Amino acid sequence: MEQQLRTMQSEMDRTIQSVTDMKELDAIRIKYLGKKGELTVLLKQMGKLSAEEKPVIGKIVNETRAHFEDALQKRQAELKQAADTVRLEKERIDITVDRPAFRLGHRNPLQKTMEELEELFISMGYRVEEGPEVELVENNFDKLNTPLHHPSRDLSDTFYFSENTVLRTHTSPVQVRVMMRQEPPIRMVCTGRTFRFDDVDDTHSPMFHQIEGMVIDKNISMANLIDTLNVFVKRLLGEHTKTRFRPHYFPFTEPSAEVDVSCPHCHGDGCAACNFTGWSMELLGCGMVHPNVLRMCGIDPDVYSGFAFGMGIDRITMVKHGIPNIRLLYENDQRFLEQF
Repeated sequence: MEQQLRTMQSEMDRTIQSVTDMKELDAIRIKYLGKKGELTVLLKQMGKLSAEEKPVIGKIVNETRAHFEDALQKRQAELKQAADTVRLEKERIDITVDRPAFRLGHRNPLQKTMEELEELFISMGYRVEEGPEVELVENNFDKLNTPLHHPSRDLSDTFYFSENTVLRTHTSPVQVRVMMRQEPPIRMVCTGRTFRFDDVDDTHSPMFHQIEGMVIDKNISMANLIDTLNVFVKRLLGEHTKTRFRPHYFPFTEPSAEVDVSCPHCHGDGCAACNFTGWSMELLGCGMVHPNVLRMCGIDPDVYSGFAFGMGIDRITMVKHGIPNIRLLYENDQRFLEQF
């Protein structure tokens, strides 16, 4: 048996050195040290040895096992190092290769204006609210005092998903949702995308952005609305900016008004940009929240009153930066965006 062990050890050493991958190495381990391995079989035969032979052969078996395990571990480390060397060579990066310069984009002025408006109203004590773009017809029209026969509810003019759902035509449904879940006082603004059937031209798009605000509390009057919008316009466009309120009609406010701002280029003196009127385009619509809207949203109009206003962020961006065509805001032309 001693001679068998010596022969087995020599054979194991030769075999281990000849392997070239981990799979072969593991097969050799099983061949000699597995449950039916050659060394294991020899160990089972030790019961047939005499009392004098057992300690001698046992010592040789332990030395052989230890030698074999040591040789396996050493060869495993060599194979791993060789594999790592090959992998590093394959994955080597040639840092001398030229590559085209990566051009960073610029944030869209529309997004910058939206964030600026939100921060401005937050500084005035308003809270920013959010709502879904796919809205219930009830919230988009009914609870805003817009009756069934109103032109904006025409199927050919509005993007309907079904009888009860629609792409919101304004951000006003967010105000409805806030009034229905929160007791006054309320002071909120909301921004987001809105959708209407519009032919695309220099100032119109079927998808555009709005910001709307609303205040509901006791003893809120038109004077509060006018003062709030004057403060807002001056902070946004500069202290020199003037406002002009014109009577208008909105189904969800009464009384209602549209607000013009003085031309940012000539400051009201008259120039080609404003057709020599001194006034820029109409900036926003506003008014006192209609009692019917308050009532349908669960607020008593005999106790509370409020004002609301809404404006197109696209239009504000165009006025502020002198952008002549709304298409420029959506084309992602880097030459245009780099200006901002």
